[in-house]
Formats: sequence, structure tokens, C-alpha cells
Amino acid sequence: MPGGRLTQQERQQIALGLADDLPYAEIARRLHRPTSTITREVMRNGGPTAYRADLAHRATERRAQRRRSVTARKVESAPHPHGRDAEAVADYEETFTTVLMASGLNKMGARVLTCLFTSDTGSLTAAQLAQRLQVSPASISKAITFLESQSLVRRERDERRRDRYVVDDELFYQATVASARANDRLVETARQGVAVLGPDTPAAVRLENIARFLDFISESITRAAEQARALLHTGTGTSNDTRRRDSDQG
Repeated sequence: MPGGRLTQQERQQIALGLADDLPYAEIARRLHRPTSTITREVMRNGGPTAYRADLAHRATERRAQRRRSVTARKVESAPHPHGRDAEAVADYEETFTTVLMASGLNKMGARVLTCLFTSDTGSLTAAQLAQRLQVSPASISKAITFLESQSLVRRERDERRRDRYVVDDELFYQATVASARANDRLVETARQGVAVLGPDTPAAVRLENIARFLDFISESITRAAEQARALLHTGTGTSNDTRRRDSDQG
């Protein structure tokens, strides 16, 4: 039924649609489901080339059983912060992780980033991440190394000299600007090609158009990021010290 969990028959229809190279939107239309539901289902279960209906159905049942078990343990151990529905939070975290994976992150990196994003503090140690995600410290270390290389998390030292990994508004600004500036090398190389190929040739015109387009996009993104940063800084935010104190209490 629309809005409920996917049935095994619906998963079989998804598999058939993928085999016919149908876009997610068309598969969703045929099943009367949101496109996001189909995208999440496929990316969660191997992607468009590896999706199998029977395997996806069994994996979903196992995940649901694990989630119920984890939720039950959390409810028994302590109430969820701010009176949140623990099962609804777990469902949302899974959805957010899937969306991050669809954007290009690997699974562990997406899980770590989701954990940081959905933490009220926006700041956790490696030990806290390993405990919350129930994975090894080595897995956290590998994921953090990748996320840092992409400017998606920032490392800080707290008063106890522990490494703490942070996501905040300043990080979003830095990641956005870094992404825009990544085009600079391509712009420079394209314009070198104009000189080599001759400014009046079709190939050179094509390269110049690429350079002008990327130049404009980079400048627009950087300008918008600076404006957004200034706007955010006019409001009242939570200080890093407060976030660290809160996280130590959690």
C-alpha cells in the first residue's frame, strides 16, 4: 500500500524496471510511490546494477528486526533526548544515510556523517561514534580520514585532549568554497587548450565556453556562500564550548 513498507511483489517490479533501464521516477509512477522511496530502496540494496528483489526483501526484514532490537535496548537503558520517538529517529537516520550514499559517499562515511548531523552537539569523539554505530575504532578512523579529505568534518581537541569531530555552519561554508575552487584547475587547463588549438577553431571555442561556464558557476557559488555565511553569523548560535560540555554529558 502506498506509504507503507514495500512488498515483495513491489520489489520484483522494481527489479524488472531496472532491468528495462527505466528511470526511478517511472518505476515510482507505476507503483504509485514517491521517487525518493524507489531511490532509497535501490541504493540501500546494492544499487541499480546489483539490485535483487528477494535479497532486498530479506535484507529489509533483517534491518527492521535489528532496529526493533536496538530501539528496545535504548528504551530500556535510557529515554531518548527531548522525548523523541527512538524508532522514528532510527528510521530517519537510515533514510539520511541512504541519501548521503546516493550523493557519492561510502556507507561508513555516510553513517558517521549522519551520526554527527543528527547529534544535538554536532560534535563526537571517535569512541562515541564507535559506540553509537556499533563498529570498530578502525572503521571510524577510516571513515573520518575520508570525510576530512573532503572537508566534510573538522577535527578539534577538547579540554581532555581528545580528538573530537565536528560539523557546523563554518564547515559547510569551507566545504562549499573548496568545491567551487576545485573547478579552477579545469578552467585554467581549458584555457591552455584554447591557445594550443587556436582561438578561432571550433574545439577552442568549446573549451573557452567550458571555462567561462565553470568560472561563472564558481564565482556565483563562492559569492552565495559568503553571503549565507554572513547571514548565519548575524544570528545567535551555540558555541563550541557549549556543544563540547553537552556532548560530555551525553
